[in-house]
Amino acid sequence: MTSPSPSPPPPEQPPPFHLHPRREPFEHGLIPLQKLIFPDPTQTLTTLRTKLLQNPLSTTHHHPHRVHPNAVMETLQISPQHTRLLFNTIASVHPSVSDPIVTAKPDEVDSVGVNVYDLILFLYIQSYKRLLPKGHKDSPAIADVWPSISAFDGFLSALTPLQLARGNVRRSTPSQADEEAHQLSYLHKHLGNIISLLADSVEGQTEEDSLVLTMENFEHLSFLFYFGDKGLENIPLSQHAPLFANSDPDMPAAPVPASQVHDWIEESINFALQRISERVAAKENGPGHANASDHDALMDNNYANTIKPSISHIEGISRQSYVKQASELNTSFVKVINCHESVIYLLAPLKYATVYGCSDATIVLGAVGKAVRIEHCERVHVISAAKRICIANCRECVFFLGVNQQPLIVGDNHKLQVAPYNTFYPQLEEHMKQVSIEASPNRWDEPIALGLVDPHDLISHPAGVSDCQTEFATHLEPDQFTNFLIPNWFQDEGCGSTKDNPFPLPDVYMSSQQKSDKNLVEVKQILKETQLEDNRKRELSTALHVYFKDWLYASGNVRQLYCLQGE
Repeated sequence: MTSPSPSPPPPEQPPPFHLHPRREPFEHGLIPLQKLIFPDPTQTLTTLRTKLLQNPLSTTHHHPHRVHPNAVMETLQISPQHTRLLFNTIASVHPSVSDPIVTAKPDEVDSVGVNVYDLILFLYIQSYKRLLPKGHKDSPAIADVWPSISAFDGFLSALTPLQLARGNVRRSTPSQADEEAHQLSYLHKHLGNIISLLADSVEGQTEEDSLVLTMENFEHLSFLFYFGDKGLENIPLSQHAPLFANSDPDMPAAPVPASQVHDWIEESINFALQRISERVAAKENGPGHANASDHDALMDNNYANTIKPSISHIEGISRQSYVKQASELNTSFVKVINCHESVIYLLAPLKYATVYGCSDATIVLGAVGKAVRIEHCERVHVISAAKRICIANCRECVFFLGVNQQPLIVGDNHKLQVAPYNTFYPQLEEHMKQVSIEASPNRWDEPIALGLVDPHDLISHPAGVSDCQTEFATHLEPDQFTNFLIPNWFQDEGCGSTKDNPFPLPDVYMSSQQKSDKNLVEVKQILKETQLEDNRKRELSTALHVYFKDWLYASGNVRQLYCLQGE
């Protein structure tokens, strides 16, 4: 009698979903406006919430509790320009793809307004302080994130943004795990206040149960949290929460005590922080040092290696051309870090892009539908079609922009220039359509300049500096504007319909370009018709090559030749 064949091992199951902070509001949603940062956010925002809820927009049952921009402007006492900036920023980091503020056209924002509870959560996290680079004197394990006195104040002003950022950027730039742990720690410390801002009071209950959360208000926590894992679709909190079970599916879920919501999320945060700590320890010690407590973290990593990453890091590119197209980028979040003397082409539809600590580089960002952030860069040319862009602490950079919203300039900037968009590739218009970027209006020439000091940085600054405005960006002179040609050997990924720059050039730039083209034709004709002896031709050819080489280096366009080194 033959023995039965052993049963096949069960298929490897994905790890359970874990709680994560949404990085979008922390990385792209902080506005350096002092009027949006409150010493006592809970008390101030409770009063603000009550006042705004008394003056709602007339909206449908599906989108209640919305308020008009004018009501927000009057309550916060901010300018119309800053109100529009506030609304645009909320839209760029909102978790929903269907919320009216996300889908609204620029002229529709007044009619759809913003949800009061989304606004309150957004304003609360304006108290967040970004994580300092590793090794900084002021970076002990701070649970809260408030500024402290720094010994660096004496020499910060003498360093350029790149010197501040560079300091071995690969080592000092916070890792994704560091940033996630920092964000979770902030949310853990402020969790009680955040939940109280979403809760309703109930009379006749014990003190512990006097605040309750409806399922509708609970959903707003999705602005700050999600359940999921690397590369997997995010799961809304309510689908994962055991709090709103109801035996009758036709009846709305009953409100639950805010204390229960607090305890459940706190437990999830603690578990997530422990998991991050174990994963970091396992990575630092190597697989050979993993113990039993690291087993789950290692299993999660093994599973994560089979699926796409949540963010793509492009680091340390030096003196070369680097190309990524849509099929090669498995994520819509990209960070370009510590790249120097290079040309980087990211020809893909993206949601968010960050460029940090780069110098002497040209960076082409395909179509970015949510937000671009450029920080601590020097002598960089950025070419981007985007919904919005924020520029912080940069020097001698030029930005060729096709943007639907006003560029935001903050921090310690020097000699910045902005110019209209100046390139194209065959799939550009298709990518723009995928991420909802319009060719018009292009607001490249309407930058908003805010404070010299970003109050969301942990580094402290001398008294009085926070009241200074950052240096404004100037317009690139039309006679210095040139089109940027993306080499056609980078464009072999399918075919596209874009044959020219989709963003209309302003008349003054178009006239200058036409004049340059005409001059070039005339010079070619003169050279062709001029009769020269062979030795004079050689002298002329040598002189042209010398001037052309000087221009390549002076303009930085020599970087474009790095793509030929491997040919």
